[in-house]
Amino acid sequence: MSRIAVIYHSETGNTRRMAELILDGARSIEGTEAEMFSVEDLDSDYIDSADAVILGCPTYEGSLSWQMKRFLDSPGVKLAGKLGAAFASQNWPGGGGADFTEMTLIAGMLVHGMLIYSGGITQGEPYLHFGAVSARSPEGIYAQRCLKLGQNIASKAREIFGE
Repeated sequence: MSRIAVIYHSETGNTRRMAELILDGARSIEGTEAEMFSVEDLDSDYIDSADAVILGCPTYEGSLSWQMKRFLDSPGVKLAGKLGAAFASQNWPGGGGADFTEMTLIAGMLVHGMLIYSGGITQGEPYLHFGAVSARSPEGIYAQRCLKLGQNIASKAREIFGE
């Protein structure tokens, strides 16, 4: 059984909704257990035992939220060796900085020794590139990308870590 932890920060509920969709996608893969946690309310035991950790937050001023940055600066959980992925919400669909937010999340995960994966364009549509991005509430293609990210990470975790 692969274990996935989805850790998010959300102010308006949009990023939380993305986390829920990613969780649904992960749980749709047989042999996967997945849970989600607000960055302010973590279950360290579950996260320590997880094979994969997916981090997401809103985009603020073209970068990640300070709450997620604080988590990355001193996570208090074991991240090394785990599969990692990123997702971000933004308030404006036309270049609100979500790609930079995802790359900053990815950089933080790499510093902690995580293995980064999204599936990119290799796992079919919808394409994910760095991870899932949503403009405001995740609906339509934005919701599909969240589901796809959860599925991709759960599948890759099973491939790498076994059942």
